[in-house]
Amino acid sequence: MEILVANQATRLYTVTYPNKGKETVILLHGGPGVPDGLDPVAEYLSRYFQVITFHQRGTLNSPCYSNEYSMDRYLSDIDSIAERFDLEKFHLLGHSWGGLYAQIYAYQNPHRLLSMFLCSPASGTGKQWREMTMEVTRFNKRKTTQGEWFAMLKNAALGLLGSDAGYERFYTQFCLNCNKGYQVENPVPLMIDRISAKPINRTNFAILRHSELEMLPDQGFRITVTYSDDDIYGDSTKYVKERYPYAHFITIPNSSHFPWLHNEGYFYSVLAGHYGVNSSTF
Repeated sequence: MEILVANQATRLYTVTYPNKGKETVILLHGGPGVPDGLDPVAEYLSRYFQVITFHQRGTLNSPCYSNEYSMDRYLSDIDSIAERFDLEKFHLLGHSWGGLYAQIYAYQNPHRLLSMFLCSPASGTGKQWREMTMEVTRFNKRKTTQGEWFAMLKNAALGLLGSDAGYERFYTQFCLNCNKGYQVENPVPLMIDRISAKPINRTNFAILRHSELEMLPDQGFRITVTYSDDDIYGDSTKYVKERYPYAHFITIPNSSHFPWLHNEGYFYSVLAGHYGVNSSTF
C-alpha cells in the first residue's frame, strides 16, 4: 500500500507491507537524500512483521515544501508515520545514514522502540560525521582508477554547488565502488534517478551542526549493529561501540556496504537472529 503521510509542509511517500496483528518494523534508508535498495530486506521481514518504508523528506516522492532539514524535523517524520498507523512502539532498522537517523531517534525516544537494527550505520554527528566522511573518501579513492577518482571529486563539488546531475554521477560511482569484486545483479542499487542536491546538502549541514550523541544507557531493547569486512568506514566505528557497549556487534564477512546483496545468507541469518525468527529461507 502506498500513501502520502503529511507532516506540516512535508509529504512522506510511504509504502507499507501489511501483516495484521504483527509488530511493525520501520526501515530508514541511507543517503542522506539517496534511498537505497532496501526492498529485499523489507520483503523478507514482511513475512514476520508489518513493514513500513518511506522516502525521507525532500527525497524522490516526498516533497519538503518548507525546505526544513533539521534533525528535529527528521524525528518528527517518524512520529508522524507512527501516528498515522497508530503505533505506540515499533522496531527501527536503519542502513548507513539511516542507521545514524535511527540512533538520533532512539536517543530522543527510547520509550517507543522495541528494538534497533543498525546495518553499517554512520558513525555520529558533528565532528564524528566529518571524520567518517574522510574515511568514506579514502574508501572511494582506494576503489577507483585515477580517472574515476577525479570524476568523483568533480561531481561531488558540483553536487555541493547544487547540481542534481553531479550527485547522480557521484553516487553511481560510489555504488560501483561498493560492489566491485562482488557478484550482484544490479551494481547500482540506489534510486539515483531524480536525486536532488538540496536535501543532501542541507541534511549534511544539519548533521554537522547537531551535538554529538552520548552513550545511551541500556533501555532494555535489543540493539544489533553490523558492519562488513570491506565496509566504507574506518576507526570512527568506535564511536558507535562506545555509545552502545551492551549491543551485539557482528562483522559480515565477504561483503561491503550492501551486505544483503554480497553475502545474503549470512546477513539474513543475523537479521533473523536479531528478531528471533526462522532463517531457514530467504
